[in-house]
Amino acid sequence: MKRVQFGHSPVPYFFIAPQILIIAIFFLWPAAQAVYQSFLLEDAFGLSSQFVWFRNFEDVLASGAWLQSAIFTAVFSFLVAFISIAISLFLAVRADEVIRGAKSYKTLLMWGYAVAPPVAGLLGNMLFNPLMGDLYKLFNSLGFEFNHIQNAGDAAFVVTLIAVWKQVSVNFIFFLSGLQGIPKSVTEAATLDCKSAERRFWTITFPLLAPTTFFLMVINLTYAFFETFGIIDVSTKGSPGGSTATLVYKVYVDGFLGADMGGSSAQSVLLMIMVSVLTVFQFRFIERKVHY
Repeated sequence: MKRVQFGHSPVPYFFIAPQILIIAIFFLWPAAQAVYQSFLLEDAFGLSSQFVWFRNFEDVLASGAWLQSAIFTAVFSFLVAFISIAISLFLAVRADEVIRGAKSYKTLLMWGYAVAPPVAGLLGNMLFNPLMGDLYKLFNSLGFEFNHIQNAGDAAFVVTLIAVWKQVSVNFIFFLSGLQGIPKSVTEAATLDCKSAERRFWTITFPLLAPTTFFLMVINLTYAFFETFGIIDVSTKGSPGGSTATLVYKVYVDGFLGADMGGSSAQSVLLMIMVSVLTVFQFRFIERKVHY
């Protein structure tokens, strides 16, 4: 029996060539440059450099400021992902039950998706402004002695709240689509078998949303790691004392403001390794429990 061989056309490669070129120029080349610079010790003006092997990595790992930033990034990312997913799931379930004015209700919940992270940070900065911020005045009127400018816990609360608000609308869209994709026959059969709405949700609805939940978990962790840069830069700038500086923001501060290109490159390489390990862990162990 002869094997059938099909001719290969160069047309598909022609169509994907622009995308491959963009990836090579704006991702692969900068990543390679970061790895190379992480082994160099450069002066502030970039006029001279010295190859120092792993010295930059040793300095970063021995730095208390980097460890503080790493811990904050881990806690901040978990809180943003968990809280935003929980709130958006609750809103999606409620929106799916709305009969009158459903389109208007869903549209209002999706508006936040159009807001860019720096704009969200600016809005949060205005709401928590000590002179005119309504939320700042509200918390202090309740006796909390709220001051995110000097208190690290209050500052972390501000950036977490803004980041969660920004991401809820995105999660809401996916959860609502997942709920509307569940066959009506399944929900009707579950209603007949079980009178408890809460039990039906956790035993029938939520397991069917497992693929959507896993996807949003990956997306939200990535968002918290990288896309909250604009929120932090506009709202707190990593203050007080660098307590709200994520690893991405610290790379920017040390590299562009502190002119430590070798140290910031080493931090970016470590961040890339951390995110890669986290991604492999998610797809290796967590995805096994997801049924498609």
